[in-house]
Amino acid sequence: MSEIDKILDPDNTETIVLYDEDNQSTEFEQIAVIPLEEEVYVILQPVEGTPGVEKDEAWAFRIDEVDGEDALILLNDKETINRVFEEYYRLMEEDGDTPLN
Repeated sequence: MSEIDKILDPDNTETIVLYDEDNQSTEFEQIAVIPLEEEVYVILQPVEGTPGVEKDEAWAFRIDEVDGEDALILLNDKETINRVFEEYYRLMEEDGDTPLN
């Protein structure tokens, strides 16, 4: 099962392992899948400390097609990141859940 299949599986409880361009792995806990404006976004939180990242910080990704396969694209646009997290907080409030861990 691919990491994106794990992310999209509502019953998945496994961590997600992603690799950077230097083939260094980072293990993430899945926080949320956010459908927004005809796109699908994912919020992931590193399981262990990552240099330059606060312990409680989460990362936002967009699921997009790259070379014919689904891929996670790290968001860099602050406006999009803010919209994704605003939608996440709205959904959590609507469901009566507590955001992030």
